[in-house]
Amino acid sequence: MADQLATDIIAKIKAHAEPGGEEITTNTELTALGIHSLELTEIIFDLEEEYGIEIEMNTVDAWSNLKNVGDMVEAVRALIAKKA
Repeated sequence: MADQLATDIIAKIKAHAEPGGEEITTNTELTALGIHSLELTEIIFDLEEEYGIEIEMNTVDAWSNLKNVGDMVEAVRALIAKKA
């Protein structure tokens, strides 16, 4: 079961994903959601603003490091922990 951070990130991803897809979980591949580099960048900006973190990755790195929703959740969780 997803925790609150995962739930919040999934909600942000849903706002950018192609409509009509299946349920989004931490195992959902980002590419399966129709999320392209521009949407990924917008999601990253949203996350940075909401959690007061800085995600230092260019779009190419983001695509190579973030394969599924769970990867994104864990990346944000690690940055929040570093900030604390």
